[in-house]
Amino acid sequence: MQRRTLILNYSIACALALAGCSSVPSGPGWTTLIDGANGLDNWNMVGDANWRVQDGAIVADKGAAGFLVSKNSYKDFTIYAEFWAATDTNSGIFIRATDPKKIGADNAYEVNIWDIRPDPSYGTGAIVNFAKVPVPIVNKAGGQWNVMEVIAQGTSLTVKLNGVTTSTVQDSKFPSGPFALQFGPGVNNVTGGPIKWRKVMIKPS
Repeated sequence: MQRRTLILNYSIACALALAGCSSVPSGPGWTTLIDGANGLDNWNMVGDANWRVQDGAIVADKGAAGFLVSKNSYKDFTIYAEFWAATDTNSGIFIRATDPKKIGADNAYEVNIWDIRPDPSYGTGAIVNFAKVPVPIVNKAGGQWNVMEVIAQGTSLTVKLNGVTTSTVQDSKFPSGPFALQFGPGVNNVTGGPIKWRKVMIKPS
């Protein structure tokens, strides 16, 4: 009886944990760029991260820094991304990049995934230099699978993590461009934790 109770409680906990997450999108207009182990050839690699297929996802855990850059440019869109990060992972989704060969926060909107960023106001869920998150960071990503949604409509940018809106801003600095998935250095340029992308989809609008 005790074991059945523990299993039931675990199942309920899992269901509650997933309740706030968005379901995988379906319907016309969506393009799937990563689907489990498939999709690495849909991207241009920039930098020296060791992107590879592992355990049903696209993974990086070594290298100074690197990006998977979309081959197409986008203006208005919704991105749906399932990812796993460690507590010390430095990653993110850079959107509307103006230079696809040199991705950075100075030429794109950086939607951050970094629970222990030295400046936590631009940590996980923030748009670096444009939209802060409350400190201490409430919505963290480390140690679990997450769903991140990025909605760009004209000057309006919105970020959601596991169904919760973490940041929103009105800005026109970067109007369009490719988007990129990051593996970045950790604190003091020490190699950060791994990033795993299990599903990445985009719907232009």
